[in-house]
Amino acid sequence: MAPLRLRIEGRTFRDTKNREVTLRGINVAGDAKFPTQPDLPSHKSDHFYDGDNLSFVGRPFSPDEAHTHFSRLKRWGYTLIRYVFTWEAIEHAGPGKYDEEWVQHTIQILRLAKDYGFYVFMDPHQDVWSRFTGGSGAPMWTIYAVGLNPPAFPATEAAWVHNTFPNPAEYPKMIWATNYTRLACQVIFTMFFAGKDFVPKAIIDGKNIQDYLQDHFVSACRHLALRIQESGDLEENVVIGWESVNEPNRGLVGFQDLSSIPSEQKLQKGPSPTAWQAILLGSGRSCEMDTWDFGGLGPYKSGSTLVDPKGEMAWLPADYDDSRYGWKRDPGWKLGECIWAQHGVWDPSNDTLLKKDYFAKDPESGRKIDYEYFTNKWFMGYYRKHREAITSVYPDSIMFCQPPVLEIPPSLKGTDDDDPNMVFSPHFYDGVTLMMKKWNRYWNVDVFGLLRGRYLSPAFAIKVGETAIRNCFRDQLTAIRREGIEYMGNHPCIFTEIGIPYDMDDKYAYKTGDYASQSSAMDANHFALEGCGVNGYALWVYTIMNNHEWGDQWNGEDLSIFSIDDKPLPNASTQSQKSASTSTVSIDRSSPSYSESRSNNNSPVSPRDLKQTLSTPSLSLQRSTTPANIGSNPGYRAAEAYVRPSPIATEGNVLSYGFDLRNCIFTLGLECQHGTTEDAPTEVFLPEYHFPRDNLTTEVSTGKWTISVDDADGGTIQRLRWWHDGGKQSLKVQGVKRRLGASLGQEEEAPGYLEQCRQSGCALM
Repeated sequence: MAPLRLRIEGRTFRDTKNREVTLRGINVAGDAKFPTQPDLPSHKSDHFYDGDNLSFVGRPFSPDEAHTHFSRLKRWGYTLIRYVFTWEAIEHAGPGKYDEEWVQHTIQILRLAKDYGFYVFMDPHQDVWSRFTGGSGAPMWTIYAVGLNPPAFPATEAAWVHNTFPNPAEYPKMIWATNYTRLACQVIFTMFFAGKDFVPKAIIDGKNIQDYLQDHFVSACRHLALRIQESGDLEENVVIGWESVNEPNRGLVGFQDLSSIPSEQKLQKGPSPTAWQAILLGSGRSCEMDTWDFGGLGPYKSGSTLVDPKGEMAWLPADYDDSRYGWKRDPGWKLGECIWAQHGVWDPSNDTLLKKDYFAKDPESGRKIDYEYFTNKWFMGYYRKHREAITSVYPDSIMFCQPPVLEIPPSLKGTDDDDPNMVFSPHFYDGVTLMMKKWNRYWNVDVFGLLRGRYLSPAFAIKVGETAIRNCFRDQLTAIRREGIEYMGNHPCIFTEIGIPYDMDDKYAYKTGDYASQSSAMDANHFALEGCGVNGYALWVYTIMNNHEWGDQWNGEDLSIFSIDDKPLPNASTQSQKSASTSTVSIDRSSPSYSESRSNNNSPVSPRDLKQTLSTPSLSLQRSTTPANIGSNPGYRAAEAYVRPSPIATEGNVLSYGFDLRNCIFTLGLECQHGTTEDAPTEVFLPEYHFPRDNLTTEVSTGKWTISVDDADGGTIQRLRWWHDGGKQSLKVQGVKRRLGASLGQEEEAPGYLEQCRQSGCALM
């Protein structure tokens, strides 16, 4: 048997030459959240509730477009793809009815990813359960299966759905995430993870709703895994692993008092019902509730409002035809009535809450439930089922375990679940920037420290100044990684989502082409990733349909590093020529640390090379339709901050690495027992934009190095190869300093400190 292309050794990844692999990744693609036929971004409502008759074939992109996107991502230095797909894409037509055309399309795209040498892991993605509950993920029939009626959600506020908002263009930013705290998600996630304990009457086809939903979801994932294996050339060569499920949520499990907002519920925005008020609304009762907004220090109460469904219920009517999907619902589960009333939580005859602590304790053990208890019992119960399904097809599959976001990981260290092929895959977002859609360089908050009770007062968690903010991000990511080791054991850690909003400051960058704020925010996040000791990341997100008007085409989010209204960084050859004539970076050619950077590729131009070069467009195939008033001034979309150098494969172990964007300096420290061999040097990705070969300096502690532009694996990248001795070694590469966030035609070098002072008229003391 051939050695695995990527294997885990303790808490590191190793390649076939036993070098440590650093995974620099991207989520592909945000468009995978909604179908192609009909093409339904979240703001469109045409045929929305016809959820059975649709297709995701063409997501994330067509085979004809794949070369454009994969070559672009390769040129930007990405080696890892988190492949976004949804349960709805596989099984939208009904329980057990798989869309084989979509499966074959997915295999075709994965085969093309193989040509570019990407590592791929599969992400069964969901956000607040489903498109029909305001997010993405599960097919519509699952909502009917739990007894809910999606068309009634707007009136009952069981979910805030983008295309049912009166004016989708004014859909409040990030309010979609509050659906986790509204009726539909609270019901569905409780049933999915803990239905047998809290919803015993919910029996369908002889199974409790928990097993019914989990079995169908896991079987759909296994079906896709099986088809990928049957393709014969993708297993473990391209698809290295599977993630458990995106951002799991507990629903109501562990709520101590249904009549109050849990203290641990940090996100509130818009009308913010208690779980009890959500239950009443779902049964057609009117409720007056608090409204909340999000400020610099987090959510704050902004007033109150009356929500009146006028008798409309979120539950399926009693005469609903259950034969539509062929299942048989148990007679003890009555349609037309709230499921919680059927379990004695409240009395609909007088609207009295009878058991406000119904979800507070484990019915089996009597123990009080907190989020950590939920994770260890109910999340892990699901995770084991998912792991067993995938490893029955791929015995050596890497399992990316993603516990609930920012919650304490499951206690697996030293147990049977301490799987050597497991990866801890948390998420992290700078919540202040994400919610405010503004990069505040003056202060930010240590959110993770607050959640773990490390401050006597929230005021002490405030970090002042851009340096402190950057260090705070790094320290939070470090703490999350270390917590994973403490609870889950010695495993690699990959942040499988991290990113920034691009539509900051009322889309100022789109009107001016100035992406300085985005560049600073993106650089701060990468500074944290490079300094926290993780094994890699997958940036959120690459969306091929992103534009300045609708962003990622989903719930008002705008986090894509690519947009059809912006331009990728210039081609290396033209940019290199420009930087060579204008740079003022000092290069001492007489220095003993100086070496001429040159390509090792002396092969002649071939028709294949020429064809590939000409067929790799740098611009999108799509044409923008963004109105001029939104902002149509294209920029580089802060690409200088995410197209950055990184180790690819390191002999021994990486001790540290990082990229100083402002000064354009990359450093790498490593330690190895033996020196490199001729066929296995340490390799580093050096983007040509920052490091044109004729305008850089390189310093190494020992050994020799070369820099070349290679077209290996179908994509052209510049890489540094370094042959060095054993022991502790260091590398430093100085490139060309440029002005951050520049618009097209304004990407010249950044002025020095003295020049900045002259321009601003400041006095020197």
